[in-house]
Amino acid sequence: MKWVQSDDGSYTAYSPEYNEHYHSTKDGALNESLKKHIEPAFTLHKGKDHLRIIDICFGLGFNTLLSLYYRGTYCPDITLEIYSPELNGDLIASLVDFPYPDIFEPYRNVINDIVTLGGYEDERTQITVDIIDARVAMRQLEGEWDVCYQDAFSPQTNPLLWTKEYFGDISRLMGGDGVVTTYSTALATRLALYENGFNVYLNRGEGYRNATIASRRELIEYEKVDMEHKIACNPEAKSLRDKSLGL
Repeated sequence: MKWVQSDDGSYTAYSPEYNEHYHSTKDGALNESLKKHIEPAFTLHKGKDHLRIIDICFGLGFNTLLSLYYRGTYCPDITLEIYSPELNGDLIASLVDFPYPDIFEPYRNVINDIVTLGGYEDERTQITVDIIDARVAMRQLEGEWDVCYQDAFSPQTNPLLWTKEYFGDISRLMGGDGVVTTYSTALATRLALYENGFNVYLNRGEGYRNATIASRRELIEYEKVDMEHKIACNPEAKSLRDKSLGL
């Protein structure tokens, strides 16, 4: 695993298997996680005292660790339950030596427990990291969840985690005010979300490239994407489907 410094100074890693970095080196590993996942998720659920979060996939742990940091800094009374599948067990084992940003130092014990015990728990936090295929995990998971950080490798290199059928499993798990956050703005991704009953929104701002938020509820905080117009303008566009991938 090759560590790579991103443009905001934080480190990410390069995956030879997927020929991609775990984060955008341009947006910055820490900045991308904050702006595309954590801030939208917590802002759209302000007022809740308990958040249930699915983190796809655990990877280097930025989304989970930054959720802890954000909770501790801005909403310390919230309790968190985080479930994260991760296929690469060797990656998880290597995280004890990863050069995390300084703001994650208070959570070094969390990483150590995840590496050795497969999770972490205290009176306000429950984290479970399963070494399992995310598609299998989403079919097996039960209950109603508030947030899904859809942060798998890109549709080009890991299409199995971006199909209409996969997002059908995510849709089943999202509550009525559930929110899916993702860096992907690909029309195929947005179509897969839309076909599963989600409204699709544009997440944009200074210092990071555009991203996507999806929810069945109306989100006045974000610009809604007119998916019917997108479909009319791109009649040949299709969502990724399991069948087209040979499943």
